[in-house]
Amino acid sequence: RPRPGFLEDESANANANERRFMTATTKWNRRDFLKTASAATLSALAAGFPRSVLSAEAKVDAEKIKSSADTVIVLWMGGGMAHTETFDPKRYAPFEKGMSSAAFLSTFPSIPTAVDGIRLSAGLEKMAGIMDRGTLIRSYTAGDLGFILHSRHQYQWHTGYAPPQTVAAPHLGAVIARTLGPLNPAVPAFINVGQRFDVGEGEELKAFTTAGFLGSEFGPFNIPFPDQAANTVRPPGGMTPGRFEDRNKFYKKLLAASPVGEHGSDYQKESLLRSLDNAHRLLSSPAAKAFDLALEPLESIRRYVPSYQPGQQFNAAQDRFGAKYEDQMVGRFGLGCLLARRLAEVGARYIEVTTEYIPFLNWDTHENGHTRAAAMKRQIDAPFAQLILDLEERGLLNRTLVLLASEFSRDALIEGKPDKRVKDQVEVPDQVESEKHYGMHRHFTDAGCVPMFGGGVRKGHLHGLTADERPCKTIKDRVVIEDLHASIYRALGISPRLAYEIEKRPFYVTRDGEGKPILELFG
Repeated sequence: RPRPGFLEDESANANANERRFMTATTKWNRRDFLKTASAATLSALAAGFPRSVLSAEAKVDAEKIKSSADTVIVLWMGGGMAHTETFDPKRYAPFEKGMSSAAFLSTFPSIPTAVDGIRLSAGLEKMAGIMDRGTLIRSYTAGDLGFILHSRHQYQWHTGYAPPQTVAAPHLGAVIARTLGPLNPAVPAFINVGQRFDVGEGEELKAFTTAGFLGSEFGPFNIPFPDQAANTVRPPGGMTPGRFEDRNKFYKKLLAASPVGEHGSDYQKESLLRSLDNAHRLLSSPAAKAFDLALEPLESIRRYVPSYQPGQQFNAAQDRFGAKYEDQMVGRFGLGCLLARRLAEVGARYIEVTTEYIPFLNWDTHENGHTRAAAMKRQIDAPFAQLILDLEERGLLNRTLVLLASEFSRDALIEGKPDKRVKDQVEVPDQVESEKHYGMHRHFTDAGCVPMFGGGVRKGHLHGLTADERPCKTIKDRVVIEDLHASIYRALGISPRLAYEIEKRPFYVTRDGEGKPILELFG
């Protein structure tokens, strides 16, 4: 078998430069993805202690790299955020009945920012005001994975590897948790906020929202609803401490009959028990108060969610008509960003907050693209900007790396890349007769935006360039996932050539150890 992290169908004689951009071209579907992911997960149960392996080059890296961040916050726009509708606006054409589908590159006008020469899309006015505090990447390019499945691209973004893999690849957050450990022993090192796993493609998301072979103790502490985060760190209402302790002991016994208990290696069993002990420790720690948003002043909450009302909940019916669902969920992501700030204050190491990936909702705009994008910008604009301002005010931004990202972008006409077209998944009429067809509805993988703040990144900096006319593809300073991950690791003082041993072979934290940090991003 190929070594872990090396694509099974990748040509053995491909030159090094081609290998950095090659990915599987097999026609994958959801069933194939789940089958291979399940096999890798079962393989991970037998994995022993994942010993870190530092090559001579990695040791040199470790001596040279000076960390500029202690904490990472990823704001995840699951579903495919269109770059021309957000952080890289192009020629604007307002809606007109009967207009050509090729007539618009952006469905919003552009607005100025705090940095001369950088413009954003209308609807991001608060973000525009803080662009002098960070760097904007406009040239992120997703992998060429054949027929486009969100779950496969999200897997690649979060693990650095394109599926299928022969082992369960760990999530970026799990790698950071395993390599650096917690900042505060009472606080989970890896916290995931806002994603449910019982909607849409939940099983596919579980395939990469995991520590993989590293062990359960480094996996995510999941908080689907930020407004209910306090419930995750306290016993159920009415339960006495003694009864709760008895339940905890009984649960540990039940684990013996779980897949890990029955088939896992000694290390994996011990790692699972340690994860339970860590969660139990949090319950009695003062740090648990950070999870309770009711302790935050109402004025502070409304800086993240201007329309917030005490006790307000966010669990709207999944309605695909227009932007009804997205409008009703405005505020949930904002509370997630507020929670991220509170968690960073008490020592969480890696925090991910998502607008949530649900097929055909949120950023997954197969129709009503303009209307939905407007609603999604209402969700993210104030909270993202306020998170940066709050971290800055508290003296945390310098050592906290915050970035916003999505698995790929969107375009009105092109599916995939201009020179590597794949099967269209959205029917686009030649003429737009209703606003339903006005927007970016096809998956575009040749450009993407990643705003970055804090953690040593340059201020007021623009990295990368895309074409001003369709195809609005990357034409300068291309950024691929292994180099983006290498840059994140570099900020944390981790060598991109670090590896963990699995099945007596090295699994590198960037693909085959080839990730190169983009030094131009840092001051």
